[in-house]
Amino acid sequence: MVKKIIIIILLAIVTINANFVLADEGMWVVSLIGKNYEQMKKLGLKLSPEDIYNINHASIKDAVIQFGWGCTGEVVSDEGLIFTNHHCGFSYIQKHSTVEHNYLADGFWAMNKKQELANPGLTAKFLIRIEDVTNEVTKKLNNTGLTEEQRNLKLKEIYKEIIKNRVKNTDYTGDVKPIFEGNQFLLYVYEIYKDVRLVGAPPSSIGKFGGDTDNWMWPRHTGDFSVFRVYTSPDGKPAEFSPDNIPLKPKYVLPVSKNRLNEGEFAMIIGYPGRTNRYMSSFGVNQAFKYINPAIIKIRTKKLDILKKDMDDNLEVKIKYSTKYAHSSNYWKYFIGQNKGIQRLHVIEKKQEQEKQFQAWVNENNERKNKYGTLLSDLKKTYDDLKDFNLVKIYYKEAAIRGSDGIYVAYKFLNLYKILDNDIVNKDDYNNEVEKLKKYSHEYFRDFNLSTDIKVTSALLEIYFNDITPEYHPTIFSTIEKKYKKNFTKYYTSAYKNSIFRSEEALDKFLEKPSLKQLSNDPIFKLMHSIYGSYSKFEIINHLTIDLQNRLKRKYMKGLMEMQKNKNFYPDANLTMRLTYGNVKSYIPKDAVSYNYYTTLKGVMEKEDPDNDEFIVPEKLKELYKKKDYGDYAQDGKLVTCFLTNNDITGGNSGSPVINGNGELIGIAFDGDWEAMSGDIVFEPNLQRTIVVDIRYVLFIIDKFAGANNLIQEIKYAPKQKYQKPLPKRNNDFESGNKIH
Repeated sequence: MVKKIIIIILLAIVTINANFVLADEGMWVVSLIGKNYEQMKKLGLKLSPEDIYNINHASIKDAVIQFGWGCTGEVVSDEGLIFTNHHCGFSYIQKHSTVEHNYLADGFWAMNKKQELANPGLTAKFLIRIEDVTNEVTKKLNNTGLTEEQRNLKLKEIYKEIIKNRVKNTDYTGDVKPIFEGNQFLLYVYEIYKDVRLVGAPPSSIGKFGGDTDNWMWPRHTGDFSVFRVYTSPDGKPAEFSPDNIPLKPKYVLPVSKNRLNEGEFAMIIGYPGRTNRYMSSFGVNQAFKYINPAIIKIRTKKLDILKKDMDDNLEVKIKYSTKYAHSSNYWKYFIGQNKGIQRLHVIEKKQEQEKQFQAWVNENNERKNKYGTLLSDLKKTYDDLKDFNLVKIYYKEAAIRGSDGIYVAYKFLNLYKILDNDIVNKDDYNNEVEKLKKYSHEYFRDFNLSTDIKVTSALLEIYFNDITPEYHPTIFSTIEKKYKKNFTKYYTSAYKNSIFRSEEALDKFLEKPSLKQLSNDPIFKLMHSIYGSYSKFEIINHLTIDLQNRLKRKYMKGLMEMQKNKNFYPDANLTMRLTYGNVKSYIPKDAVSYNYYTTLKGVMEKEDPDNDEFIVPEKLKELYKKKDYGDYAQDGKLVTCFLTNNDITGGNSGSPVINGNGELIGIAFDGDWEAMSGDIVFEPNLQRTIVVDIRYVLFIIDKFAGANNLIQEIKYAPKQKYQKPLPKRNNDFESGNKIH
């Protein structure tokens, strides 16, 4: 009897723990969090679902923006002040930087609104509402007998009609997003503001402290934040930049907390995660592990090595290529970590076990056998059949279109080429395209260095030539092989000599009177067109298999949901607003290693290396540390820099607000941890952590380091708590967050 009671107790404990583990996993649709509410309350949430998402009254979702295209930000003042990450604002800081005014190196702070800097093209997108339109879409789709291509075209028509009906007579825009591999459809309605100005940014020695070495790593000491402001027309409407515009009067402002941070404290993150593949099959993971990721790593390693040397040799080149280098290096390291995680955490084996369970469920009755019997074997065959093409796709993107400045700028002219190649040229399309390219030309050449591009592109084309089998080669490779004896540097240097893309002046001259003949015969355009044409040909050849794979993935997703009817599924990330919840939490990454849940300014000083530009510490920061001049941002006399949560995030969540149980801003999410880099495929509850810059460190830098008192006075603060439990001191090393062996 005693043994039976013990077993029952143990099972209860396992069940409770399992529930808490599951609570940490998931990027939940913010309008549907009612399903998770009871679990969120158990973890420490003190708000109602309506406090978070409400379409009739102001709520937290009204303070969270999609910042630009691929980041998140949050409103922290009644005058439209926005916090996001330094790496999210990096390209805009870089665009305003020159050798004389190097804001990347020195930082930038507007001490009044007149000093704030405009950023053409930067937007702040506010979510108005989410609506499930699945029934409407499926009814109009009438999926029977449609090929995948026909289905996609039909969906575009349906989306367009739905959006038109929902946003008519408003200034809003809409976007219909499929979820669960296209088994469900949600409409997102937005209001987009187009005047977003740079207000403040710490120097990269703070905002990017640790550089590539610390990227994706813990312990972390990076002040990864920047400050912007949203402006509107005088009547409060979205508008392009104008000196007459006024600061946004937001619907909701996140109160900023300067209170103590304790382990176990509730933490939720609301943001715009970009992409996950949690329901990917073992076949997809295996292909990524063996072929796709190694190819990306190889190509980007070569590119980054060349860029770094040129950037180290020339300050002007360093400023020009800082954004390009950062974008490329971030996911270069990500894919290295992902492959290590796939292997170390046996991700493929876990996926195979799930598929084994699915097949066993299918085989339980004839109805399922008829519906799903050969699904997995059919899906595996599509991956086998597409292996070579998928590798070509990576080289096309990484070694050509994304990898090369010259090829990329020529690719931008593809639409103009198609317009000029038409028998009847549409004047409106023509004029709009030419004007767009004139603006782009100026932006492009501001961050371009000819000799750097020749080195990078020549090296990447050579890798493309050597690694991809000849049957998949673009025809231009035959010319390079025969005429230039495979000397890609000689070929590419020669191509630039008479190209319209060799300089801003040459390109502007061409755009004054664009000619189809001149564009068609341009050596750089011909290179791009040959590579693009080759890839497009093989995409067409494989399109039936690609379509079949997409249908099978949709069917597999439907089958998984049918098999686990009682499970609360969350959709893969797709750059729409999601909520993830959990706690502030430390972790043990491996045997004999334990990480504390936060770091302090002491760790910055411990990492200082004057001979390594990734670990330079500004003199003023050292002075403040020496004097312990932390103001009211300290905790027990120490200044917390970063902390950990077990929230479930991915790319796109950068800049997301980390919010406590009272709905107060406690930090800004900026990274994941190295030990769980396979987390976009399989969530690892014991290892997966979000790295957050503590909001008190942000305030300290703005106040004590930058002296931007105008911003400190403007920010809305949460009430000061009267009593809080002190942080547990583990040993003398805990202050810096260094690992303890």
